[in-house]
Amino acid sequence: MADDPTPDIDQAADPRPAHGGSFVPDAFVPPDPPRTDSFWLEPLGLEHNEADYAAWTSSMEHIHATPGFESKRWPHPMTLEENAGDLREHADHFVRRVGFTYTVRSCADGDVIGCVYIYPSSDSAMDASVRSWVRASHAQLDAELWSLVTHWLDAQWPFHAVEYAPR
Repeated sequence: MADDPTPDIDQAADPRPAHGGSFVPDAFVPPDPPRTDSFWLEPLGLEHNEADYAAWTSSMEHIHATPGFESKRWPHPMTLEENAGDLREHADHFVRRVGFTYTVRSCADGDVIGCVYIYPSSDSAMDASVRSWVRASHAQLDAELWSLVTHWLDAQWPFHAVEYAPR
């Protein structure tokens, strides 16, 4: 995976938790993603490529300043085709249940305004590592997104310990 923005994932095509087990139980079905009056989440797919690309390329400095992204290689300049490759890989991870990436869409106009990554942790004491960002033009929604995702994970996901940089 080319400089994947997911948390602490090596560049393997099949990320695995540090504890060696499955990321989610076999019977687990990802719950419907949450929605607010400002935004909603939906699984990231190739259909989001142009809007996703526009969102993060317009906000690279802002994303690097977002908790959890300060020391990451991504975002960095990429082509639209390279972005499509990353989106295909995230969609494949979702289908195979080895990672779950959601796009964040604005209720006002449906545009992509951010992303949420739920992946195995490289820390064996943690179940998942989560990272999220919003585009600079929607920075005021960052804490709301963090809070919503934190509560959603706690209430509906099978994780006991989650790394997710507080806001």
